[in-house]
Order: sequence, then C-alpha cells, then structure tokens
Amino acid sequence: MGGDPVTIIDVHTLFSTDEKCRELLERLRWPNGPECTRCHTTQLARLSEKLLYCKDCDYQFTVTAGTIFHDSHLPLLKWFVTTFLLCESRKGMSANQIKRTLGISYKTAWYLCHRIRKAMAGAHKPMLDGTVEVDETYVGGKFRGGYSGRAKNNKEIVIGIRQRGGDLRFFHAEDVKSGTLAKYIQENVSADVDVLMTDDFGAYPNAMKRAGQAATKHKTIKHSSRVYVDGDTHTNTIESAFSLLKRGIMGTWHKISAKHLAAYLEEMTFRFNRRKRDDLFVDTLRHMITADPLTFETLTADSQSPA
Repeated sequence: MGGDPVTIIDVHTLFSTDEKCRELLERLRWPNGPECTRCHTTQLARLSEKLLYCKDCDYQFTVTAGTIFHDSHLPLLKWFVTTFLLCESRKGMSANQIKRTLGISYKTAWYLCHRIRKAMAGAHKPMLDGTVEVDETYVGGKFRGGYSGRAKNNKEIVIGIRQRGGDLRFFHAEDVKSGTLAKYIQENVSADVDVLMTDDFGAYPNAMKRAGQAATKHKTIKHSSRVYVDGDTHTNTIESAFSLLKRGIMGTWHKISAKHLAAYLEEMTFRFNRRKRDDLFVDTLRHMITADPLTFETLTADSQSPA
C-alpha cells in the first residue's frame, strides 16, 4: 500500500468491496500464499472469490475462518473503517460514535470494537529497557468518605510502566501491594534495565527487590514532599500517559466497567506504542486476521451490561 499513512478516503477507495478487503486479508494472513487452516497444505482450489477448498482434508474455508472476523455478517468495509477509526483516534472512539458513523446497532458496534481490542491485546510486547518509570493511578467512579493514601475505595487501579523514548504498558490491578507491583515489573522490565524511576510510595523498594531489580537501579522522586522533578529523576513520562488515558475515559468512552477495563487499556497502549508508524492500520489488520475468535457469549459472561 506504499509508505504513506492510510487515510479514511484510502480505506473507502481501496477496499470498497468485500473482494478487495479479502485480497488484503489473504496477503496478511498468508504472505506466501493461501494454505489450509487444518493441514496447512498449499494445494488448494478456489471455489469462488470467497471460498477455498482443500482436497487433502476435504475442507472448505475462507480467509476469515477461525479469526476475529469469524461468523460476522458485517461487510468487511465496515470492519476496515472501524479499525481505521480506532487506530487514528488518539483518545479512542466510543461504540456510540461507531454506531452513528457506520449506521449499525449499538450492540454490533460494541462487539465489533471489543473484537478489535482482543486482537490488539495479542500483539507482541518486548521487555522495557533503558530508563523506565513506574506509577499507579485510579480511574472510574468518585472517591467517597474514608479514602486515604493508596486505598482503592470505589475506583479501579491502573499500574503504568513506560520506557522513556519507548513503549508503554497499562495494567488493571487489584491492589498496589509490593507483590503485585513486583509481578508487573518482573514480567515487563528487563533485568538489564538502566534505571527504574518511581515516586516515594513505600511499597516500591520491596517491589523492586522481589522483582529481582538491584536497589542501586531504583531512583525515587519525593512527591510526598511536593518535589516533582530532580534533574532527570521524575515520573512525568508515565504521568503524561495517565493523562491521555483519563481524557479517553472521560471524553470518549465516558464510562468503563471494571470487567472490560483491561481491554481498553490494551487498545490505548497498542495505539500509543505504534503512533509513529505509517502502517498502523495495516499492522492492526495483520493482528486481527491472525487472532483467535472472540464470541459474544465469552465477552458478556458474568457481565450485567455492555460498557
């Protein structure tokens, strides 16, 4: 598709039919040509523009079989447009906006967006290195009486880890105990990291120890003393990412249930980490055509209502 960023006009022009959409999806799913999704042979017959047939295992299938697109009756152009909108909207886009833009039901729009988020969540996440900042924030609801310190109250906890000049990670956490912080640090920060920056919350020193990080790598900025920058010691990089997240929640999504918060965090980090890529749209489709299906029943299990 060339090296220039894709525009919404390009999407409508280049992928105006299901056939054109399927051509791109086939190239993304099978770079070396179509293969059977069961036995992986490349000796296939094309029964129609949509349908492929494997003689070896007597199996008919399409490029979307067994993927995020599976069992969708929505035209692929609408999938492509929604993917583009989610990729290019810095603070995300609500299902209500997708509903109005595409002329579909809210339920369809909501399910569509969550399937795209599911594919985003499966993207490879390299370990963070160099100078890394760790912090936590609280989203959703309102604080009520009795809140103090890092108590959760009726808000949800988001732990953020960001490499300066590199990638971002967000996690929906149950608490901010040292063991919880250590788990996310150990799973996402390289053992060879140069420096880990945090504020002076008391759980961090033990968390660093439990994560196997040397105390000499840990630098602290004393927010409790209202010190926010000391030379190159600060957590402003991760805090700016938190600011973007909260603008997305308050200005775009408006309300997110605790059940689905992790999915929205995956969307935000996927888009943020690829914000400078010209192939963001195509790269997202690549993840979608190789991701496992997500059924509506699985998505809504134990959930009172979509959010």
